[in-house]
Formats: sequence, structure tokens, C-alpha cells
Amino acid sequence: MRRHLLLVAALLAALTAVPTLSYAQGRRDPEADQRRQQEEASKKRKQREEWGDNQAPLQALRNAGPCPFVKSLYDASRYIEFKDNREASAAVGWSGEIQGISAGCAYKDDEPINVMVEVLFELGKGPQAQGREKTYRYWVAVTDRNRTVIAKEFFDLPVTFPEGQDRVYLTENINQIVIPRAAVTTSGSNFEVLIGFDVTPQMAAFNREGKRFRLNVGQASAAPNP
Repeated sequence: MRRHLLLVAALLAALTAVPTLSYAQGRRDPEADQRRQQEEASKKRKQREEWGDNQAPLQALRNAGPCPFVKSLYDASRYIEFKDNREASAAVGWSGEIQGISAGCAYKDDEPINVMVEVLFELGKGPQAQGREKTYRYWVAVTDRNRTVIAKEFFDLPVTFPEGQDRVYLTENINQIVIPRAAVTTSGSNFEVLIGFDVTPQMAAFNREGKRFRLNVGQASAAPNP
């Protein structure tokens, strides 16, 4: 699905302001998160190759400097609903995971930074899911590199699972993220673009602790022992 997003960042003359807004999930070690995401991305690429679901990266755009770092926030990169808040495979309802992100940017002289992002979502239907339709919710935010959230916007992601299928892939194209620059010397490396599901505190804690189930967990029923 194609999205048209305009995130207008405040003009930053210097990146020394005290943060005024932060994520509810809490501050983490960005280097540890990056290593963990790189390891998971490698596993996901291998899975997509096996499943025949390779996504071509976005075409490189002209720019006068480095692009903002674009990534999913670890605590919000997966979405798993549990019936009655019980963390068990049989209690899983709807689930989702950000499987891949491609991004490009363009800017020159004193022009704003224009960022384009493509996000691959893998979405699952567990044993407690009712019906075949689910509307997920995710967000896109611009920050000044691990500090202040400059702008944040939410999007709905409606999904209809085909009859008999418990897993689908959807690609979201976010075509216009505009970040004004305070001066010609302000490069894209001063900013980050973060993406994540709109998760509950329980979901964030589940992700933070590294727990996970398959996206279609619980769909195959085991035969009773004689």
C-alpha cells in the first residue's frame, strides 16, 4: 500500500536540546539493538530466500550527504495478541512482524531531506483469532538520533486473510517523509526514522525479553495420545 506522509521536523540549529518526548518502552543501548536487528535481518533474509519472497531494495536517490538511519524499534518490531494476557501458544490471536525495511533519501544545497521507505510486514492468524479480518496499527517517527522525537504519525494496516491461510505479506510504501534542515551543513546522519507496531506495554515487554512464537503458532492441532 502506498502512503503519503509529511513529517515536518523542527529546524535544528544544534543537536543539544534536552529531550522533551521519549518512547514509553524506555531507552536501550542503540548499538546492542543494531547488532540484534542485524542478526535477525540476516535470519529473515535467509527465510525469505527459502520462501521465495525476496524484496528488491529501493532505487538509490541523489543526495549531498548520508541518509537518516531507518530501522524498526526492537520493542515494537513484533505484534502478538494473547487471550486473557496469557503468554502461551494456544492463547495467540493476531500476530505480526516487520520483516524488512528498504529506504532511500535525496537532498542537496539547503533543501529538506526527502526520505522514501518501503516496509515488508509479515502478519499471522493464531488459534484465538476471530474471523479473517484484522486492522493492525503502526507508526513512523523522526528523531534526532536516539534523543528527541521530532514528529510521529500512526497508520492503519487493514488485512484480510485468504480462506485457509494463516500468514500474509504486505508491503507499505511511505513516499514522502520531509525533514527540514537548519543549515546546508546539517546532514541526514543527524536524524533517524523509526518504525514500529502500536504495541501494548505487555507486548513491548515480551519483545524486549526476546520471547517469540511463530506467526502462525497453534494452527496445527496435535493428535491426542492414545
